Amino acid sequence: MRRESLPAPAESVEQQYLFQWARMQAGRWPELEMLYHVPNEGKRNPAAGARLVAEGLKRGVPDICLPVARGGCHGLYIELKRERGGVVSREQERWIRALAQEGYCAAVCRGWEAAAKLILRYLAGEIGPDACGEEKARERG
Repeated sequence: MRRESLPAPAESVEQQYLFQWARMQAGRWPELEMLYHVPNEGKRNPAAGARLVAEGLKRGVPDICLPVARGGCHGLYIELKRERGGVVSREQERWIRALAQEGYCAAVCRGWEAAAKLILRYLAGEIGPDACGEEKARERG
């Protein structure tokens, strides 16, 4: 059966695969111990949602952050989407642009494997502030 005909894993599953991969790569890249998830998604009751907004929750913040400087960037932010499907919201696009303007590498990746490739290229210093936008376009298309 071809991969394209199989159902795409949910975004949560993609993210779990990415963090499992990161744990396995941490021996070679200890910086991956700093990789973390920004829990910005999910349905909440109105009271919990209001409390989180009061605590600083912001719509559109990318899912994953690697606060490690490389290639002239302050750090890496990834908005992880399913390999097929998943829509990038206007808020997410705004955050990615704003982060890039502030000197971060910020990109949308479709699937955990695309995110892993981006992370490795970033850690190797192959991606600078200008090239990250190109990566975003490549991963989207």
